[in-house]
Amino acid sequence: MTLAVSNNELDLKAELKITGSKSESNRLLILQALYPDIQIENLSNSDDTVVLKKALEKGNGTIDIHHAGTAMRFLTAYFASKEGCEVNITGSKRMKERPIRLLVDALQRMGADIEYLYEAGYPPLKIRGKKLHADSIKLQANVSSQYVSALMLIGASLPNGLEIILDGRITSTPYILMSLELLQHAGIKGRFNEDRIYIEPSESLPPSTIAVESDWSSASYFYSIAAISNTAEIRLSNYRKTSRQGDSCLAEIYKHFGVETTYEGDSIVLKKNNTKRSRRIHEDLCNSPDIAQTIAVTCLALGMECELEGLHTLKIKETDRLQALKNEMEKFGAKVIITHDCLQLFPSDNLNEGVHVETYNDHRMAMAFAPLALKVPLFVEDADVVSKSYPDFWKDLRKLGFSTTESA
Repeated sequence: MTLAVSNNELDLKAELKITGSKSESNRLLILQALYPDIQIENLSNSDDTVVLKKALEKGNGTIDIHHAGTAMRFLTAYFASKEGCEVNITGSKRMKERPIRLLVDALQRMGADIEYLYEAGYPPLKIRGKKLHADSIKLQANVSSQYVSALMLIGASLPNGLEIILDGRITSTPYILMSLELLQHAGIKGRFNEDRIYIEPSESLPPSTIAVESDWSSASYFYSIAAISNTAEIRLSNYRKTSRQGDSCLAEIYKHFGVETTYEGDSIVLKKNNTKRSRRIHEDLCNSPDIAQTIAVTCLALGMECELEGLHTLKIKETDRLQALKNEMEKFGAKVIITHDCLQLFPSDNLNEGVHVETYNDHRMAMAFAPLALKVPLFVEDADVVSKSYPDFWKDLRKLGFSTTESA
């Protein structure tokens, strides 16, 4: 589906409720499968969470997780530790290109029975679940924090718990801390000291109900909209000032764009302040790479130079996000330089209109570029890809005056 997107309303006001964080939801679903007395409120309605939930309910046979990278990593560890199950986990063409060797190697050293069905190091995988007995495992920490979280989530179910020794610079630390806090909230004892994580064993947990906070990554697109607008007052519900989510750093970063965040009860209110905008920004997003696309497009819209670094994980996401950003922003007239972990943007004074934005099967490409319609009308290809994390995205944009019309 191709959408023509535009918006001539630069004075924006709305109240929205965004779906629960898929990062929190997916971690809690794994914990709930291991400890059924856990109840979850405000579960994400994203495709990734729906796929993970269905996979856990199925439990055996062939499981297709489509584009859901988090599901692939978490389910690999879960099924490897689940005695008696036998599954083949597969996914989309892109999923079969996304590496998983580091996690599989670690699980095999713990005693897991996992084999590659096609190319070594990549899905699909055949997993025969068995009891894992390793007390300690070393894992490279500079590739994906999801490998670390996958092991943390099963750690308490192992007979002696698990020590994870992290090797190298740790990527996306807030997501590791999120996993640890959710474990602790559920009643599991664990700690994270420098390069070591300790998860204590637990055969059972007391009944508990854990509420999922709304998704900060999804909130980023409304920060971008507020920044690009003349005036804005956008209220987003179910957010915490002390959030588990790394992308909550948006509240600080978007001060550079003149967007102030006010916490009111369980809501945040985004307001545009036209007197506080920076001319250029430089951010290290090693701990929050999922908001890189949003920030880059905000700068493109406002004619601001930016340098974003710490982006080495973007090459193994739904697409090579650095190359995708370069391709699409240059269509609007910008100059973009990328390396393996950095993006530099030199925007054009005049944005090209009517650009067709390719999304590369990547939900964040569609949502990051949509706010640019406040400046120039554009087309978003494969627009329904947003359902991966935020199925109501286009509906919520229409509440802010955006026109979204299907185009041939």
